Amino acid sequence: MRFSILPAFILLLPLGEIAGFVVVGRALGLALTLTLVVASFVFGVVLLRRQGIGILRRMSSEGRNGVMPGSDLLKPAMNVIAALLLIIPGFLTDIIALLILIPPVRDLVWRSIAKRFVVVNPERGFSAGPKPDFRDGNRNSKVVDLDEEDYHRQPDRNSPWSGKHLGD
Repeated sequence: MRFSILPAFILLLPLGEIAGFVVVGRALGLALTLTLVVASFVFGVVLLRRQGIGILRRMSSEGRNGVMPGSDLLKPAMNVIAALLLIIPGFLTDIIALLILIPPVRDLVWRSIAKRFVVVNPERGFSAGPKPDFRDGNRNSKVVDLDEEDYHRQPDRNSPWSGKHLGD
């Protein structure tokens, strides 16, 4: 069984946020801690309204059209992600959001994510990302490219699903 970091992250994030509230609450006091949480929420809402959900729709439509979302869409998309993280109450998510808003960090994230994109369009083939060679025997490849002559099915007359037996 392959270990995924996501379940551990989902479990540890709330515990970390609670610990963050305790540490910040002890250092700054209850009123200032609540003020920081409300201020980050308001900043997140303002940032989300400014960027809007339109950028996510634009990225989705470009992906459907076989165009890899480029770095020109990265900044607004990362701002939307940062805004959503700021809206979530907690200091760890706020720190992650503020890191996302820093351009060098955003560029580093883009470089690490861009390598994993492969957009396939039937008319144009691979438009972005690595172009895998399917004949090299790469067993780790998760893409199987079949042409019509590679995959075809002959009807089986003895199969109960063929429809031949339904009208008999």
